[in-house]
Amino acid sequence: MISVIIPVLNEEKALPATLQRLFLQSGDFEVLAIDGGSSDNTLALIKADDRIQQHDSRTGRASQMNCGALHAQGEWLLFLHADTLLPGDALSAIQQLPETTLAGGFRHRFSGNGRGLRLISRLHNFRCRCTRVFYGDQAMFIRKTLFTELGGFPEEPVLEDLLFSEQIARVTTPVTMDSYVITDSRKFEQAGIWLSLLRVILIQLSHELKLPTPALKFFANIR
Repeated sequence: MISVIIPVLNEEKALPATLQRLFLQSGDFEVLAIDGGSSDNTLALIKADDRIQQHDSRTGRASQMNCGALHAQGEWLLFLHADTLLPGDALSAIQQLPETTLAGGFRHRFSGNGRGLRLISRLHNFRCRCTRVFYGDQAMFIRKTLFTELGGFPEEPVLEDLLFSEQIARVTTPVTMDSYVITDSRKFEQAGIWLSLLRVILIQLSHELKLPTPALKFFANIR
């Protein structure tokens, strides 16, 4: 079974489409929504669907995802952002992976069609192909045994996905699935596509050089 873990915080706008796409999937899976203190209609949406397990956690994506993993019953854990759509065959494709595969993620696209957004996704996918290090919006998945062995996501306010993915890459070779997840482009469009690209590059360079993370406001919640 696959446990799909969705950290949520005031996601009433994006969550319905994500859930609709998710429940079109075939295969054996459970859905866990981990709320970090929503004040909008998010919890009402979750509680209205008895296919979803709802749990509460401290605010923070790392804390929320670790909470979901603690309650998950599946062999696989798939961490899905509330504004990201899975490809139609995502879960069945994971279930068909060989036993030697321990982790992976999907290729990435934005929902918008702007030239800058397409460029960012191409760079994103190229970096991932070279490094085998995934970002959280690529619907990272991992066998629960390895997740537990690695101790889960580091409790950091930002870049928890990148840090954990680097841990994974040190102990196994994660697979990149051929299909694409689609992430809502709202943050990049509202902040400015080219400025957002510059911020991503600066954040990545600072991480590689072990410098403080710049442009922290890039990680602010945009709903």
